[in-house]
Amino acid sequence: MSHSGHIPVMLTEMLGALAPRAGGIYLDGTFGGGGYSQAILDAARCTVWAIDRDPASVARGAALAARYPGCLHLIEGNFGDMLQLLAAHGIAALDGVVLDLGVSSFQIDEPARGFSFRADGPLDMRMGGAGPTAADLVMHLPEAELADTLYELGEERHSRRIARAIVATRAQAPIETTAQLAAIIRGVVPKSRDGIDPATRSFQALRIRVNDELGEITRALAAASALLAPGGRLVVVSFHSLEDRIVKRFFAHEAGRAPSPSRHDPRGLSPREAARFELLFAKALRPGASELARNPRARSARLRALQRSPLPSHDQEVLA
Repeated sequence: MSHSGHIPVMLTEMLGALAPRAGGIYLDGTFGGGGYSQAILDAARCTVWAIDRDPASVARGAALAARYPGCLHLIEGNFGDMLQLLAAHGIAALDGVVLDLGVSSFQIDEPARGFSFRADGPLDMRMGGAGPTAADLVMHLPEAELADTLYELGEERHSRRIARAIVATRAQAPIETTAQLAAIIRGVVPKSRDGIDPATRSFQALRIRVNDELGEITRALAAASALLAPGGRLVVVSFHSLEDRIVKRFFAHEAGRAPSPSRHDPRGLSPREAARFELLFAKALRPGASELARNPRARSARLRALQRSPLPSHDQEVLA
């Protein structure tokens, strides 16, 4: 458990994949409750830079940074902008990057943030403080665009039915709270046999769009691969299929595992470049039974890891 009471997911597996070493420089791109940063600093005498777009997370992290003076540095910003954020501090290369994707427990558990329907609160869902809220989307998106958002980002089969109900309701009165929206969805979507609340997928879709989460992941993966020094490792923990699909495809491409182009595609005539990275695991790691018993929120977690190829021995001699 981290200094803040937050339970970091797959902590042992993350440390095993990242393999922090003394003198290394690491990035925790999703600081949250600080669990990963703390574990990395406890594992080796190293430096950790930590990014979070949520000002509340950065403020909470000040106490942890004080416990590791000169070793933990907090930056407020989006992890997709890590290149620019780190460059502003003179950091151009890293020995490892870890990304714990999705929404944090703090955000889910605070009704005023509007991420969850378990307690009523304003329909906000912004991880940072800027940009349109979920209420803005619900009140102003055209019906077809709203339905597409719920289907594409929430994989919600009843998206058109939900969008129709939202548009009909907002014509009568504003939809401003999580309880209002959840009630609308529950009124048109039947309960599922697995016990998952009918509002779950729609709330996920709105949250992802409000925060451009998939775009952030795509930008962050490209930036992290550019920042990794030879032998450096990128570790990503994802929590749903949309996130994991992006990570899986990016890792496969960087490791030279992407499918070959069609024989009719001219690109198939060109020789492939040598892969600059290698997968540390053939398949994603999953939480163990003991962790699931302690922390049910870990049930959907998937961990993937990638390593930048070390320099050939003769190149290491030249650099030395």
